[in-house]
Amino acid sequence: MSAYIIRRLLLMIPTLLGIMVVTFVIVQFVPGGPVEQMIAELRGTAVGATERFSGGGDAGGSSQASGSGSSGSVTSRYRGAQGLDPKFIQELEALYGFDKPAPQRFVEMMWNYLRFDFGNSYFRGQPVVDLVIDKLPVSISLGLWTTLITYLVSIPMGIRKAVSDGSAFDVWTSAVIIVGYAIPSFLFAILLIILFAGGEYFSWFPLRGLTSDNWSQLSLVNKVTDYLWHITLPVLAMVVGGFATLTMLTKNSFLDEINKQYVLTARAKGNTEHRVLYGHVFRNAMLIIVAGFPAAFVGILFTSSLLIEVIFSLDGLGLLGWEAAINRDYPVMFGTLFFFTLLGLILGLIGDLMYTIIDPRIDFEGRPG
Repeated sequence: MSAYIIRRLLLMIPTLLGIMVVTFVIVQFVPGGPVEQMIAELRGTAVGATERFSGGGDAGGSSQASGSGSSGSVTSRYRGAQGLDPKFIQELEALYGFDKPAPQRFVEMMWNYLRFDFGNSYFRGQPVVDLVIDKLPVSISLGLWTTLITYLVSIPMGIRKAVSDGSAFDVWTSAVIIVGYAIPSFLFAILLIILFAGGEYFSWFPLRGLTSDNWSQLSLVNKVTDYLWHITLPVLAMVVGGFATLTMLTKNSFLDEINKQYVLTARAKGNTEHRVLYGHVFRNAMLIIVAGFPAAFVGILFTSSLLIEVIFSLDGLGLLGWEAAINRDYPVMFGTLFFFTLLGLILGLIGDLMYTIIDPRIDFEGRPG
């Protein structure tokens, strides 16, 4: 097993590098980079912003300089740069690292990332690591509770549906699951707000935030209660859509195993149905469920929560990533991409190792390559 783990760890290097290269190349062709974003921000307040970045140059002087020689070609590279001092544009390029060729920027970026130096946000002025740590509690709360509740409910329900396949319970639960899957999570979130957060009917739950304003002054019990009170509706909105896939996957996996010869043999030996189901079928049927756990967790944690964070005013990683993409905040974009891709690859390896825990007969060591 140690050789397999080493191979997987080594394989992470080209995988991670490939993802970063593809993303970096695509971003180079996306219009509206950080320099253009800053230029757009300066329009209307150019004097104050120019003094801040170029040491006191004024807009009038920049208008005269922009039309001369090769300096004019500097401003022509960016939309909206006409009228700004070319030296100021060059300072902006140096500030954001765009005074260097793209390959050199990529190599320097990856070298810093290998040392877990993710730099500072362009527009927030904070280290990327500090921003991620600051947003993690919200995303971990949403991702962890959503994944936990989804698995705790979907797996037993899928097993029950497999055992009672074709029964009334199987039919009506399938109908409920399909309806839940058809409703987008953000639409269900709005419905929950209307019903239970003071929209039209009840005001049982808060409308925004992960905790109350006076959370630090509460006792431990009240802190836990306040936290659960705030997280209930966002988690419910995210959980509904996740039930369908996992429940049906569990049901189909168990149905496939129940019809195999070894189950008939176990029953013929006099084993109870509970012993057959959880002593023989469960171990084999859960393999496919375990395989999907890392991807499900990463997806819920870092992507699926964006609209939920916006609707419930939760400042998490989903919102951070969205704002970074809109503002072309490349250190945040690439830093979080690197970190979360690495985390996803590690979780994938952990998922494979869990195979051997559930079924010791699986031997990755003997697999080629």
